[in-house]
Amino acid sequence: MTSIDFYFNAGDRLDVACRLAGKALQQKKRVLIYAPQPEMAQRIDRMLWTAQAVSFIPHCAAHDALAAETPVLIASDESVPAHACEVLLNLSAECPPFFERHERLLEIVSLDDEERLAGRTRFKFYRDRGYEIRNHDLAKAE
Repeated sequence: MTSIDFYFNAGDRLDVACRLAGKALQQKKRVLIYAPQPEMAQRIDRMLWTAQAVSFIPHCAAHDALAAETPVLIASDESVPAHACEVLLNLSAECPPFFERHERLLEIVSLDDEERLAGRTRFKFYRDRGYEIRNHDLAKAE
């Protein structure tokens, strides 16, 4: 069963997403970043190039020819190829319809009221289906 981690009180969701992707990469895990809004996918793509001061996080679009060899993929639709990504990082306001394919699901919730409400809805969806959820308060981590 997929394990789910909620990171809440994020000051900047995309900054947290880059840090989590980098951490998963250090742990030799492949990551699929689900960003269904094109502008969100473009922003996370740009940020991953500059996320670390001395290097970048290798990534490409999920449908790219190099996707099978790239550790971090960005998908903007539901027709995600079945590349073996252990970690799914959700940047959508909705629950990804394919989240069960992954060992871990990472959800990031910012301080924005609309995002918090959407995060609570996703949390309830997973909890009501019996998923184990770990919570990480980013306000306490700073």
